[in-house]
Amino acid sequence: MDTWLPFLTDVGFPIAVTFYLLHRIEGKLDDLIETIHHLPDKVKG
Repeated sequence: MDTWLPFLTDVGFPIAVTFYLLHRIEGKLDDLIETIHHLPDKVKG
């Protein structure tokens, strides 16, 4: 257990931050993808 605690403190925080940021940016990426898919229709019309 003593060997796992430093590993979790060193690696756990960056993993948690990464998942949080990925969760926040996911919605914005979905909106961007949808906008790109609708772009040809807007250019034609």
